Amino acid sequence: MSVTLTDREQAILRTAAYGAVSLIAATGAAHSAVAQGSLALASATGLVGRVLAARSADTELTGKTVAELADQVFPALSAAVNLLESKDAAEAENFRGTVGRAVGAAARPRRGEPGPATVEMARKITVALAGAGSADRRTEPAAAGPDRPGLRKALEEIVASGFTGITVRVHDERGEWAGSAGLAELGGSVPPPIDGHVRIGSNTKTFTATLVLQLVGEGRIGVDVPVVEYLPEFGFDARITVRMLLQHTSGLFNFTGEYYDDGTVVAGIPCTISGKAWVDNRFHSYEPEELVRLALSNPARFEPGAGWSYSNTNYVAARLLIEKVTGRPVAQEMQRLILGPLGLTGTIAPTTQTGVPEPHAHAYYRYEDAGEELTIDVTEHNPSWISSGGDMISTARDLHLFISALNSGKLLAADLLAEMRASRPTGIPGMGYGLGVFVQDIAGGGTVVTHNGGAGGHAALMYSTPDGSKTLTATLNYVDDAALSLSAQFQQATQRLVGEVFGAE
Repeated sequence: MSVTLTDREQAILRTAAYGAVSLIAATGAAHSAVAQGSLALASATGLVGRVLAARSADTELTGKTVAELADQVFPALSAAVNLLESKDAAEAENFRGTVGRAVGAAARPRRGEPGPATVEMARKITVALAGAGSADRRTEPAAAGPDRPGLRKALEEIVASGFTGITVRVHDERGEWAGSAGLAELGGSVPPPIDGHVRIGSNTKTFTATLVLQLVGEGRIGVDVPVVEYLPEFGFDARITVRMLLQHTSGLFNFTGEYYDDGTVVAGIPCTISGKAWVDNRFHSYEPEELVRLALSNPARFEPGAGWSYSNTNYVAARLLIEKVTGRPVAQEMQRLILGPLGLTGTIAPTTQTGVPEPHAHAYYRYEDAGEELTIDVTEHNPSWISSGGDMISTARDLHLFISALNSGKLLAADLLAEMRASRPTGIPGMGYGLGVFVQDIAGGGTVVTHNGGAGGHAALMYSTPDGSKTLTATLNYVDDAALSLSAQFQQATQRLVGEVFGAE
């Protein structure tokens, strides 16, 4: 769709976007945070990106009080959203996501919590971004599509098992269905927003593997070429190939810690199994090279190709490989080859960005400090501790679009898609691992292509039939802890949902 805007309409978009950040600044937000908010506006792509890049004096935002700014900016926000909705819904979502990220960054100090005036202003801007004609689609918790009592019951049972909240989106022969249960926030009364943003954890690996295979398709990477040929500076074992990274058969030490069959645990960096150490360290910024070097300083788990062991190190190495052969950050390549072509406006590769765009449910972490058990909100943290092994943010809608497009052949040529789904045993009954995807047998015959993942109180599920025609995606928010006390319930929840959608017993 070709969209054109008049000069006046472009000025409205700029006033709305830059004015939103100016309002946060006027509440007393930290200068460094506001600067990050302004930089976040540069993340916009498409029509919105072109308009915001042409920033000019037409915004007239300097030297005004909060009240004066509000009188100018809030009408511009509503007008901008309604204008874009009338022209191109995808650009309206692009605008919301961009401004939401910018406001989140501007309201977030490097240390401590934002002041109450800043929090309230960010909330008001988020409400204004919803727009008069479309707020219900993003925030209404009621299910869409034909009623699915079995799914509703499954959601209620999952919340009853200990999760704070869950949203589910299903696309199958019965149509499209979306619903949520539980709470978006502890102590609150609102369910998690359908298609709200969530940290998707290791679902990131499927995105990263797809990106690597797209570069294989472009002739820039060889799947059976030794990694050391692309990244000679790290001293990888010359027998480790790109395929072994993507399939977790490299034997590389897992930088978030290794668990051995005899019960031995070798610690890695502070992470969500580390309790207070992770809490205290959760805003630290790691370089991916640092994580890989740490892993390589530890003994390999097994000889390359001799076994299978899930290791986040493999996917941080894959990120470095992508950046080395393209000369561009992984987020840019993700936008070029996956997010942009599929219109995934709710998905980002944040690398070190600490916030989660609105709307979102809250994530929590429980830990012990000096004998006292504490529970804190960890929705915001620096995801560089997991890097491209699990740092991405997405929505149930975008995960559906991605996994369906992947399996229907829209992202990879047939031979590369077959390579991706050619799985090897993992030791988990009925579950093999290909290149960035699990291939799972389901009761009654057939298979699903899947991944799931969690990251500090947020989690996501992603399932698809091999032809992409039937999908199940879900997002969860909960209280995480070092003991992973909800891990058994998490597995039961996934089995319950798979059974409802794909017919497993």
